[in-house]
Order: sequence, then C-alpha cells, then structure tokens
Amino acid sequence: MSLRVLIVDDEPLARDTLRLLLESHGDVEIVGECGDGLEAIETIRSERPDVVFLDVQMPGCNGFEVVERVGPQNMPITVFATAYDSYALKAFDASALDYLLKPFDDERFEMALERAREAVGQRDDDEIRNKLEALIRRDRDAPFLSRIMVKSRDSVTFVNVDEIQWVESAGDYVTLKTHDKSHLIRETMTGLEDKLDPSRFVRIHRSTIVNLDYVKELKPYFHGDYIVYMNSGKELKLSRRYWDRVEAAINRD
Repeated sequence: MSLRVLIVDDEPLARDTLRLLLESHGDVEIVGECGDGLEAIETIRSERPDVVFLDVQMPGCNGFEVVERVGPQNMPITVFATAYDSYALKAFDASALDYLLKPFDDERFEMALERAREAVGQRDDDEIRNKLEALIRRDRDAPFLSRIMVKSRDSVTFVNVDEIQWVESAGDYVTLKTHDKSHLIRETMTGLEDKLDPSRFVRIHRSTIVNLDYVKELKPYFHGDYIVYMNSGKELKLSRRYWDRVEAAINRD
C-alpha cells in the first residue's frame, strides 16, 4: 500500500529537496506540491493525502493557518518544516508534534518519514486533533516577532525587528529597510503588520509601515496627508486614511 504524500513549501529548492528524498522510497506516492498556504488548503481537501510535509513560514497563509482553516480533525499526518524559530519549536515540543528543522540532513528526514508512516498505520483521530488544536492555541498566543527570517538561494539569515526602520511593499514581497541594507522577503504587508508590535510599527500608507522609534517628525502636507521625516533623512508619505493608527500608537506612549 502506497503512502500518499503532499509537499508544501514556498521555496522551490526546498520542494525539490523533499521530492528527491521521497522519490527514493518505492512505497511513496507524491500527490502534489504546493507553493503557498491557500493552494495547500485546496489540495489537502481534494487529494486527502496520508501525510503532508508543511512549511511553517509562508506568505499570506502560514502553516499554522493551513491547519486551522482545514480543521485539525481533517488534517493528514503532519510533519512541519521550519527554519530556527524558538517559539515555534517550543510549540511543537509542547504539542508532541514532529518537525524538521531547516536545514535538515537525510537521516533526520528518514526519521520523520518513518514516524509519519507509523502514525498513518496507527492513526488516532482524537489524538491528532488534540495535538493540532493545542498547537493552534499556542500560535494564537504567540508574542510579536522579535526577528524576521530572510531566505536567499543559499542561506537563511535573521533581521532583528529593532533594526528595521521602515517596510515597503514590493508586489508579492516586502522590503525591510535597515540602516544600511534592504532585505526582500515573500510576505504581504497585512500579514507582516499583524506580526509586528503595533505600539512600534504603524501602517502609514497601503505600501508603507514605519518603526516609530526612527521617526523624527511629522509635517502637514496636502488634503490631510503628512510627510514623515525619518532620522535617516528619508521622507515618507502618511496618508490621511492611516492617521488614526498613528495617533493611537502615539497615545499609547
């Protein structure tokens, strides 16, 4: 009997790696590959795989949100994949769920696959549901980000949010602006905004989020808009529709 597996990761190279490892097993049938969370939700519902290798950090809809929207009771056996994230690792450990810490080696992958195979054969729906529900509860209570993972073709680095002066939209990506660097990550503005401390990071335009710690002054512009002067000398536009957010953040202080 074949083991029907779904691969979910927004990085093509990560999907390629998992596919090659899985294809070395004659009893594994790869039923699909998904590059984002929304596609994963549809494929889990339509293909009903036995196992899903599910990336945690994805733009728009992350791995935890996939579980919540599919429903813990409807999820296949799930092996999460994540770059180092201390909170996520604690959540997995507390929920007794298996995960792959990127970058992982062949031995660790084989261990995860064997555990998943055993779990399929001894599937306990109530136990799976309870573990995934516990994970979702912990994710809802997660603190705001203290650093952000930046993926490149050959490395993963982290940017402390304290160093981010402002964020700009770039299509399906956002650019994190620090003192001397720009970091491009695949994320939506709304998705990132929800993960940042609103007392410090404020949306001032549909395409801009600023760190108030780096704002020097605001000056009225036209029609209720403002110019935001950053400590670096950069000038950004504050749209009048976002003034209430800025005012609320300032009043919190």
